[in-house]
Amino acid sequence: MTVFLSIQGQTSYSEIHALQQKIIAARAANRVSDVILFVEHESTITVGRSRDAQMNVAEGADLPVVEVERGGDVTLHAPGQLVVYPLIALHGARRDLLKHLRALEQAVIDALASRGVPSQRDARNTGVWVTDGTQSPRKICSIGVACRRWVTWHGLALNLTNDLALFQQIRPCGFSPDVMTRVADWLPHPVDRQDWETTLADTLSTQLQLHRTPLQPWPVSRLDELLASLEANHQDKG
Repeated sequence: MTVFLSIQGQTSYSEIHALQQKIIAARAANRVSDVILFVEHESTITVGRSRDAQMNVAEGADLPVVEVERGGDVTLHAPGQLVVYPLIALHGARRDLLKHLRALEQAVIDALASRGVPSQRDARNTGVWVTDGTQSPRKICSIGVACRRWVTWHGLALNLTNDLALFQQIRPCGFSPDVMTRVADWLPHPVDRQDWETTLADTLSTQLQLHRTPLQPWPVSRLDELLASLEANHQDKG
């Protein structure tokens, strides 16, 4: 049973990055079940493993810059963005990281479609892109994953209401900052984060073929207790 958790409150990137590493080590040792975390980060630039990624951070950028293990180039996390980390063991036929990445893209495409926002893949560039047919596609979701001992980590960042001006501090995945867009600019009504978490939890469950718990809230003030809780829950179900 995959545990779906919504972390309540903004988190620093570094504390969630450290938490991911603890969870995937515990998952590889079968001390916890699969986990999917839904979080909102404080403003942070992250730099992936692409060779020239560091060059795509603008000179004079004043946000924290963190080098990470995921594939891909440079991106940005900020309040108003929904970040999802699937920490999942890939067993058997699921042991295909490209298939996993494509499933994440499709989950986002399905979630957007359910709200009337048409989106698509780009054959050359990972992520999810939207267009109204009158302009070039714009990127609404960035995706970058990593895998350790066949347990996935890192994940996707869907722009909901975040300040797109912050992208001027980078060239996101090598593109002009103006390529970025957000859900709020494609809908006539206010964007409710909790609603989008629920919708994306449903589409991720379908595309990743997961049996899951309901999406559960977890206070950011208790992050240091989360791993122990996951281990105790797994032991009880074992």
